[in-house]
Amino acid sequence: MGARAIRDHRAAMAERRSLLDGAALLLPLARITHGADQFPILSGILGDGRKIRIELVADTMVCRRLPQLWLKVTLLEAAACHRPKLGALARPTGAEFYSLVHEMPHWFTPPPTEAALLMRGDDSASPEHVERARAMFGSLFSDPTLKEAAITPRGVRLVRQFAQGERGAHLLLRQARFAVTAIAPDLIRRTIVEAEALSGCLADDTPISPAPAAV
Repeated sequence: MGARAIRDHRAAMAERRSLLDGAALLLPLARITHGADQFPILSGILGDGRKIRIELVADTMVCRRLPQLWLKVTLLEAAACHRPKLGALARPTGAEFYSLVHEMPHWFTPPPTEAALLMRGDDSASPEHVERARAMFGSLFSDPTLKEAAITPRGVRLVRQFAQGERGAHLLLRQARFAVTAIAPDLIRRTIVEAEALSGCLADDTPISPAPAAV
């Protein structure tokens, strides 16, 4: 059993590397690198010249649930904008190590959705900013797979559930194995469209400087 587990684990590591190969065809100048866990990281450019980064994040810190595989899409603005940080997080537990929302200091009333939402922002968020962001979050989080949506001066980010870990591997071997071999380009395309809409939520805010390389 031990030898089989090792073989299966190695096969799973190899499969991870190609999960974003199909999505790379959607982006000009696409480049794929790999993290220490062998999950791919896809970087590319949209038609308007903005940079986009697509990552897969394995989360084994979820409470009383199977491991989760999150799809994280970050859209970087061409230049940092005069806009606040605002974000919403669905079903918060406090263990979301990938979250931008947990870093924001002020709490706001979230829009009504089926899932519990945590909405936060920073000191520069005006009532108008909050209302416009709240309307956008209400629309985005009608999708139960969405975990986080965040707006910052430098860009926007969406995190959504892509897969759950296999129960047997998690319970018996404490491994985070996901029964997926590829991510459909349509899902990537849809998430990019949502990121562009989130970016346009506060579109009248003017650029102030070249944007740094991270949100």
